[in-house]
Amino acid sequence: MSLVESVKSVFSKYATFSGRARRSEYWWYSLVIFILSAIVGGIGNDILTFVFSLVILVPTLAVGVRRLHDTGRTGWWILIGLIPVIGTIILIVFFVQDSEPGSNQYGPSPKGAGAQTA
Repeated sequence: MSLVESVKSVFSKYATFSGRARRSEYWWYSLVIFILSAIVGGIGNDILTFVFSLVILVPTLAVGVRRLHDTGRTGWWILIGLIPVIGTIILIVFFVQDSEPGSNQYGPSPKGAGAQTA
């Protein structure tokens, strides 16, 4: 999935917490949000930063939950990110793991039926 496809996919599923998200979808979106956050933060306008944070809050949580689903975990694991440092590290480890091959309880593999890994 390309950068543009990833961002479009995340925003088209703005508040969709069901289903699965590929690693590429999650990480391309994260890169774009990181860059935009740096730009918005660099402008130094607190109101703009607050509005930007509100706009990206729901899709960021949604794609994180879908990414956890793709690894076979419940979306409630996203709450471990509330634990300073350790929670973030654990989530990063979960987010970089490969998809569960085939279908799982959250839906079919977003990689497609023929792209299962051994």
